[in-house]
Amino acid sequence: MRVFVAGATGAIGTQLVPRLVAAGHEVHGMTRNESKRAMLEAVDKARPEVIVHQLTAIGALDLRHFDRAFAPTNRLRTEGTDYLLSAGQNVGVRRFVAQGIGGYGAYGRSGGPVKSEGDPLDPAPAREMRETLAAIRHLEEAVLGARWTEGIVLRYGAFYGPGTSLAPGGEQFELVRRRKFPLVGGGAGVWSFIHVADAAEATVAAVEHGSRGVYNVVDDDPAPVAEWLPALARTLGGKTPVRVPRFLGRLFAGEIGVVMMTEVRGASNAKAKRDLGWQPKHASWRQGFAAA
Repeated sequence: MRVFVAGATGAIGTQLVPRLVAAGHEVHGMTRNESKRAMLEAVDKARPEVIVHQLTAIGALDLRHFDRAFAPTNRLRTEGTDYLLSAGQNVGVRRFVAQGIGGYGAYGRSGGPVKSEGDPLDPAPAREMRETLAAIRHLEEAVLGARWTEGIVLRYGAFYGPGTSLAPGGEQFELVRRRKFPLVGGGAGVWSFIHVADAAEATVAAVEHGSRGVYNVVDDDPAPVAEWLPALARTLGGKTPVRVPRFLGRLFAGEIGVVMMTEVRGASNAKAKRDLGWQPKHASWRQGFAAA
């Protein structure tokens, strides 16, 4: 198949493109571009059967000003999604696969610790995350509502591995190693992780035989911060993370940081494994962190 990858040089794109080529697909890629005309022309020239939307513009993460830090990415998830869908409709793409969020901060914070695709996204996100969640909702509604194509949203977990901040020399790894990533409150927030290589494998499966809908692309081992953070520190040869109360955590990481440490929910990958025939090679962050 002819596959157009928007965001071909990002953390997922660099893992995805060679896998698609190895599987025998003809791949066309573009890097980040917020111009409607540029997107329309690129897609029209490629005439793809499948579009994969992996466009993001995530820089340094500022938890205290989360929406401001994510503003360029939010634009790509709203305007960029609309541009790509318009371009795809013009050339009659049969499948449209887009990047969503499922690992931390997206699902509602009530009920059980692990959510499935049928569970709602957070209906009342923290103030500094409202615009980001609104952009995610826009992307999902637009992609799933495009009845002229097979719309698929992959809700990825928290990325780790090459090209991410959870990799050797990466920002988050270094903060943990240097004991500058404290454990807030009881650390009850549940995170779901995914190695970027496993995320790419799931994306190939979605490209080749995915059906309309949402899929959580996470590993088999959702875990509370109080469990994975100290384990990561040990893996990196660092000391046990400092534990601070919620009010102090709010001072340096804002409300978003406290929510991510204490309230977020993880995600189940049962649907993706069943319907996409996919299995993460890094089944748990426990071994995955060490390998990374």
